Amino acid sequence: MMDATFLITAFATLFVVIDPIGLTPIFIALTQGTDSAHRRAVGLRACLIACGLLVLFAFLGESVLGFIGISMSAFRIAGGILLFITALDMLFERRTKRREDKADEEDTLPDPSVFPLAIPLVAGPGSIATIILLMGQAQTTLDTIGVLLVMVANLAICMVLFLLSSPIERAFGRIGIVVVTRLLGMLLAALSVQFVLDGLRDFGIGTG
Repeated sequence: MMDATFLITAFATLFVVIDPIGLTPIFIALTQGTDSAHRRAVGLRACLIACGLLVLFAFLGESVLGFIGISMSAFRIAGGILLFITALDMLFERRTKRREDKADEEDTLPDPSVFPLAIPLVAGPGSIATIILLMGQAQTTLDTIGVLLVMVANLAICMVLFLLSSPIERAFGRIGIVVVTRLLGMLLAALSVQFVLDGLRDFGIGTG
C-alpha cells in the first residue's frame, strides 16, 4: 500500500521545485510572437524531454552516487541545502530574474524546448536532486511507482499551464505570479530543512 503522506510530500516538493506557475511567464516570453500550434509543440516537447531526464536520474542517480562514494544521506543533506538556496532565490526574486535573463538570451532561437525550457528550467539541478532524494526515501515498489506518478503529474500540470499561458497571464498579472512564487518559496524552504534533518538523523545526529 502506498504511503499517502509520503506521496503528498513528494508531490508538493516537486511542485515547488519545478515551479510550473513561475515557469509560465518565461514560457510566454520564449514563445512570444508564435502561433498556438508552435507554442503547443514547444511545450509538449520540453515536458517530454524533461520527463525522460528525470526518469533517468530517478533510476540511475543513486547508483552513480554509490560509484563515486557518496552516501544517500550525504546527498540528502546536500540536496536539502540546494533546495533551500532555491527557496531563497524564489523569495527574493533572484530565480525569476535569472530565468528572465535566459529568456532574453534565447528568444531568437526557433525552438527553445530543449534549452532553456527542458534544461535547465524544468529539469534543472533542483528537480534532479529532488527526484534522487525522493527515490531514495521510497520504501516499497509502490512508493517508487508513486514518486514517478507524482513526477508525471507535475509535468502534466506544467504542460497544461504552458497551453493555458496566455489566459493565465491575463488572469493573474505580474503581481499575482510574484505572490504565488513567494508562497511556494516559503513551502520549499520548510521542506528543504526537513531533508537536511532527515540526512542528519541517518548519521545519528539529533536523534537523542
